[in-house]
Amino acid sequence: MNVDCNDLWQRFVQVRSISEKLAEPLEIEDYCLQAIPETSPIKWHLAHTTWFYETFILKPFLADYTPYHPRFEYLFNSYYNGVGMQFPRPQRGVLSRPTVAEVARYRASVNKSLEKLMASLSEHPDAMAISQRLVLGLNHEQQHQELMLTDLKYNLSLNPLYPVYNPAPLAHAQPVPGARYIDIQGGYIPTGVDASANAFCFDNETPRHERLIQPFSVADRLVTQGEYLEFIQDGGYQNPLLWLADGWAEVQQQKWCAPLYWVPDAETTGAGSSFSVFTLHGLQDFDPNLPVVHISYYEADAFARWAGARLLREDEWEMLATAQCPTIAQCPTTAQTIKGNFFDPQRNHPVGLSESLSQNTVQQLYGDTWEWTQSPYQSYPGYRAAEGAIGEYNGKFMCNQLVLRGGSIATPQGHIRATYRNFFYPADRWQFSGLRLAR
Repeated sequence: MNVDCNDLWQRFVQVRSISEKLAEPLEIEDYCLQAIPETSPIKWHLAHTTWFYETFILKPFLADYTPYHPRFEYLFNSYYNGVGMQFPRPQRGVLSRPTVAEVARYRASVNKSLEKLMASLSEHPDAMAISQRLVLGLNHEQQHQELMLTDLKYNLSLNPLYPVYNPAPLAHAQPVPGARYIDIQGGYIPTGVDASANAFCFDNETPRHERLIQPFSVADRLVTQGEYLEFIQDGGYQNPLLWLADGWAEVQQQKWCAPLYWVPDAETTGAGSSFSVFTLHGLQDFDPNLPVVHISYYEADAFARWAGARLLREDEWEMLATAQCPTIAQCPTTAQTIKGNFFDPQRNHPVGLSESLSQNTVQQLYGDTWEWTQSPYQSYPGYRAAEGAIGEYNGKFMCNQLVLRGGSIATPQGHIRATYRNFFYPADRWQFSGLRLAR
């Protein structure tokens, strides 16, 4: 991977500043919220992303580096057992110290040390390894920028005041025509990334290999809130025949009756049987033309079965996405060529279709919502995790999770590509996750 040091440093400054800008609208009380173990406080995200650079770059590569605080390695280590013990994840919200101001000083200190290292990078014997880890760190921080929004949204949603993070108004989506199915020819296709390509990718995207895909049909757009409301009104959450066994158990235990953040109007107005939707812009009127979002794999699968369809497999999704934009192994400028509704400071909610559907064109592959696939998150043939603690980044999670593709409204522009594999447990709903139908 060839890297221009000046460009890399400018990108570092830009990515780091975005994390801080995401926190600017918050009150000091918001920084420590942690409603469930799966979400983390904003303060923790800001510190953990800093810990990553300190642990994997400054400590091993900057001579005479002194860690900012001897206990931060324990407090802000997420899951790297090769590094050491971690503070319990469910208790991150009890950490009133370090303060928000101290975390800001921690970030500034690490930034300054990295600037010192980068200034002499061309003379460093491990220049390539440092560059590669810095690029990994930037992509890691972009992942946490997305998590900052998803975690904050969940943490705020439990407040009956329905706090507003972003006061910008949301425009209603354009009317959406009925979904059309497009026939796709199968065959052997290359999937994944060649690790020797001159571009960044996560190790779970490698190695490049061939898959045999049978002919299939795919809906030309995402499923909308209006369509999902029809599923609810038809008794979808009361019909066990539509659900996987684990999904039905989850519905009964959690008493699901709608996607996460759908608020029955009776809860806010005392009358009616329709829904409002909580967003980072506060409580909003129900818009049937927006993509349905914040559903679990179980809900996506049940809806697909109710609709007489199924979910895509991840290699089918990649085949569609690659047809629109090559994988990063083939197209180093993928970040500039991929189009979709990604993170925008003015809008933190899916947008929906911005133009009428063209015949035989698959829309909304990128952005708005992550698309659940029916593919288990597992290694590709010939996969090898990196050595040492860095190898814990992806490989050890390849069990009991499912793959999502395409990015969402919370994904930073330029962070996604056709080969990018996200993964969550099938019951998870706080991510910006939606679905597309296939047959």
